[in-house]
Amino acid sequence: MTDDTSLHSDAGDTVSSRYWHRLADGRLQCDLCPRFCRLKAGQRGLCFVRANLDDEVKLTTWGRSSGFVIDPVEKKPLNHFLPGTPVLSFGTAGCNLACKFCQNWDISKSREMDTLMSRATPEQLADKALETGCRSVAFTYNDPVIFHEYAIDVARACQERDIRSIAVTAGYVCAEPREEFYRYMDAANIDLKAFTERFYQKVTGSQLQPVLETLLYLKHETAVWFELTTLLIPGENDSDRELDQMTQWVVKNLGPEVPMHFTVFHPDWKMTDKPVTPSATVRRARQIAIQNGVHYAYVGNVHDPKADSTWCHQCGALLIARDWYQLSDWRLDASGCCPDCGSHCPGIFEALPGDWGAKRLRVNMHS
Repeated sequence: MTDDTSLHSDAGDTVSSRYWHRLADGRLQCDLCPRFCRLKAGQRGLCFVRANLDDEVKLTTWGRSSGFVIDPVEKKPLNHFLPGTPVLSFGTAGCNLACKFCQNWDISKSREMDTLMSRATPEQLADKALETGCRSVAFTYNDPVIFHEYAIDVARACQERDIRSIAVTAGYVCAEPREEFYRYMDAANIDLKAFTERFYQKVTGSQLQPVLETLLYLKHETAVWFELTTLLIPGENDSDRELDQMTQWVVKNLGPEVPMHFTVFHPDWKMTDKPVTPSATVRRARQIAIQNGVHYAYVGNVHDPKADSTWCHQCGALLIARDWYQLSDWRLDASGCCPDCGSHCPGIFEALPGDWGAKRLRVNMHS
């Protein structure tokens, strides 16, 4: 699927992509994600930011962003990756999925270059993260798969300054670019949107299987720390049967230590006919996950300090207390183990948690 909008000279900074090939009819096929957009000269892919320009596929928005914000890392959500620390977060425009329920539709569905008025080189981003005390940079709000080259360049600059990189993504990417991309990521939150092909095709315009392949790749081929998030939509992906199948698959194929987050849906974008998810639904999903062997299951978009906190999977002791994004009790020992029974809590932890709390701070990259 493509967008017939022709590119203009003010379309942004462009860099060449390696992931494309020429078809017999002269069109160029983008091979970054399983959508495989076939582009005539001047056409954009469905993602909006990749296009047939100068007879090659290019990313047209390198160095441009919809804005920069410092968030708590728990908002990504990542509960087992440098808890309590601030993360410099940004996105671009466009997306390679077509989710009817998108919560960031003003960014991900944007077809306006005015969305991308903020500019920053990778070095500027890494320096700003260092200057503001951020322990990591997150590619979020829209999917970093589509700004592959920019995300990698930023991650490389961050590595030089001991700043970690986080991808918040749907995991809808082809094998070769996936391998390159995750070579530079330290952590990821993968949006496992449902566990049926019907949902993926009907509601997101994509497919489930490539996402599962990404999850298997991350678990078995990389050292990237990752957690999963599922937004539960009433009547679409919230049945006990589907949640049972999903969580059993996770435990069998990824292991019980991968944290899962079940979050409340709010009507948005093209799915305003559905009600807000009852808080009981995400709590039920959490219980199904735990019953199926998931060691760390959380809820989101609902106030539930108990379900937001981290508990020892072995003895049930409280390890990290959370109230929304505010941490209180911190009981992990220096090696990341339960002080009561000695069981290891998987994740990327430092000796002490950060104290960023629930603050959200907009950043001017050039101030």
